[in-house]
Order: sequence, then C-alpha cells, then structure tokens
Amino acid sequence: MAIVTRGFRGRRTETDAPLPPGQYLTRDFPVLSAGPTPQIDTSTWELTLSVETGTARQWSWAEFLALPQEDVTRDIHCVTKWSKLGTTWAGVSVDTLLDGVQTSAPYAIVGCYGGYTTNLPVADLTGGKAWVVHRYDGAELESVHGGPARLLVPHLYFWKSAKWLRSIQLITQPDLGFWESLGYHEYGDPWREQRYAGD
Repeated sequence: MAIVTRGFRGRRTETDAPLPPGQYLTRDFPVLSAGPTPQIDTSTWELTLSVETGTARQWSWAEFLALPQEDVTRDIHCVTKWSKLGTTWAGVSVDTLLDGVQTSAPYAIVGCYGGYTTNLPVADLTGGKAWVVHRYDGAELESVHGGPARLLVPHLYFWKSAKWLRSIQLITQPDLGFWESLGYHEYGDPWREQRYAGD
C-alpha cells in the first residue's frame, strides 16, 4: 500500500522555482473568459484613463503604440490553479499612462470591451507592477488572450489582468468588479491563496 504524506503535490516539472500554494505548472496557455471573445478593430480601439475629478486622457491605437514600450518577463498564476512561468510580453507601463496625472485616488476600476470589470488598488497598478500589453511571446496578442491590449498585473491572480482593456478609472471609494461581486476575493494574492471572499 502506498503512503502519501499530507501536502504532497507530486513532482515538480521543468523548474525548481517556487509556486504559490495550490498551483500547478502548465506549458500551454489556457483560455478562460467570462463571456464571448470580442473582436476589436484597432482603428476604433481607444483607451481612456480617468481620475476622481473627471479629468480624462484618451489614446487611440496609434497614440498608444507611440508611447514608451517595455519588454516584460513574469510568471502568471490563474485562480483556476495553473501557473505559467517566464511569460514574455511587450507594452506600456501604467506608470507611463499616469505620468503627470494629478490624483489621490486609492482605488481603480478597470473596464473592458465586452463589459467585464475588475477592481484593484492604485498601488498595485503603479511602481512598475502593471502594464497594458499588446504583444505576447514575440507576436501580437491574440484576441482569445485579450488582444489587441490587456492589463498585466502578474503579482495578482490572472483575473485581475483584464482582457480587452478599454478604461482605467481611478476612484476614491472601493468598488467591486465582475468576479469580485460574484464572490471572488477583492484583492487576489496568489501567494496568500486569496481566491474567494474570506480567504
């Protein structure tokens, strides 16, 4: 009879890098969405950043691509328990989008084409922690993975890295996004296993 120690998760594959609790490694890139995949034409795509005073900035696709670009390599962790290590992206830091913006708002609601929303603290979008990305693994970001542009907040569960990004609204009072209003954790730290409200 085999003896299995409590907490045994099987052998690690391909890496000795630590994983958040409850996660397993995947080689592929699973596609999970709350609804159908929108097809967004970059000729009409627009990104809006607004602050608590009502002041807003907008970028067309061409204007967005003209902003300083960064290459980013990060691990990502989905609340459905898969992790993918060393993913490579290219895009614009949220710090760049906020450069020169006057705000003291501590919260943000991120809006997407298709109606999806998620909430984040502004502190988790700034300080080199978040990007609006439009390339993955050396190619244009596919629509099933959030193209033409998605948010990337790799230190939180991947539902916070909203696909098909349309807007970032900075607000003074906390609010809940789509999954958060249905019982997911308001913050979503994979290292603390904050999957659901109360975790």
